[in-house]
Amino acid sequence: MRTLKDNHQGFSTILALALIPLSGFATDIYLPSLPAMAKDLHVSASAIQLSLVLFMFSTGVSQIFIGSILDSFGRFRISIASLALFSLTSFIIAVVPEMYVIYLMRIIQGITIAFIVVSKRAYFVDIYSGKKLKSYISLFAIIWACAPIMAPFLGGYLQTIFGWRSNFYFLGILSLLFLILELVYSGESLKHFHPFKMRPIVRTYSGMLRTADFTLGLTMIGVCFGLVVIYSLSSPFIIERVFGYSAVTTGYSSLLSGFSVMTGGIFAKSFIKQPLREKVFTALVIQIILVLLMIFTASLFTNIYTLIGFTIGIHICGGFIFNNIYGYCLSRFSKNAGVASGLTGGAMYMVSSVFSYGLASLYAVKSQMLLGVANLSLVLLIGILFIVFNRYRQVSASEVKTAVVVS
Repeated sequence: MRTLKDNHQGFSTILALALIPLSGFATDIYLPSLPAMAKDLHVSASAIQLSLVLFMFSTGVSQIFIGSILDSFGRFRISIASLALFSLTSFIIAVVPEMYVIYLMRIIQGITIAFIVVSKRAYFVDIYSGKKLKSYISLFAIIWACAPIMAPFLGGYLQTIFGWRSNFYFLGILSLLFLILELVYSGESLKHFHPFKMRPIVRTYSGMLRTADFTLGLTMIGVCFGLVVIYSLSSPFIIERVFGYSAVTTGYSSLLSGFSVMTGGIFAKSFIKQPLREKVFTALVIQIILVLLMIFTASLFTNIYTLIGFTIGIHICGGFIFNNIYGYCLSRFSKNAGVASGLTGGAMYMVSSVFSYGLASLYAVKSQMLLGVANLSLVLLIGILFIVFNRYRQVSASEVKTAVVVS
């Protein structure tokens, strides 16, 4: 097995950071193409939206279980194989535009992305520690937010110039380039391999999931991400079919949404030393006010500027909350980084896909008001979860202090 060389560690770290947003690219680059795909493939909007949800759900389910595989068999070879398969399936989607083939390929892509992203998040726990590790972890959500900024912006132009298939050609070429760079500059980062034994693995998962603050944190980041997903699912149809703008405009709106999430993450990093309860509670109050304004103003006037304006504020708050809770969950179990990383990412995708697609279908989101109502449902849920989370977090901290005193 090829281990990571010391002189390649710097570039390998850059590659790991660059691969973390690949999951976002795989979801967001074809958002502006959703109406065009529905028309070209002669299917409904919900059928096209389902391709996105299937990808996210398969990514989430896979991440939950693959952490133990990565802790037992290493990161490098599995991520290399996953990059190759992701590239192949991207080209298949572009060449064979049949809906059920797209569904199958997107499920496979979700699984491969899970292996890639979880292995790269765990890479940092393998290589770094202390303040440096904490600094990198706080960067994850910011870097991950690059995809919602760049991908739909690029996808809007690809759709306008070359059509929707070009999005998947681009994904295939990009992942192929990453594959070559990984083969040249990366290597195995895992130093201590855990035996792949089902009983200890089940015990590890069970212990983590029985930790209330961790499980509540997982649910919170999933619902936070759901705010972004429900906008991604509904905005192309609102902007292009209701307001009459082009796919490029949808790309710009998604760019602003992604930039808002990144801005929230940057604010979270700036306030990293502030108490978690106070800063998250403040963000939740601001978010609720913005959502209510989004709903009530929609009955007086609604246009693309009010839609995007309120969305920017809501997503800045969401990115702020997400970054804080995401970092907390990733660092909660440092001895089982692969499992913790898998559970954290898996829960995010599973919870967000279920809630966003469910609310998008329940409210049939095709206007600013309905989007606001869906947002309000998610924000109130985040608030309730955070109240309970904070109580269990304080109990957990008290138990740790007691154990230190006793020892």
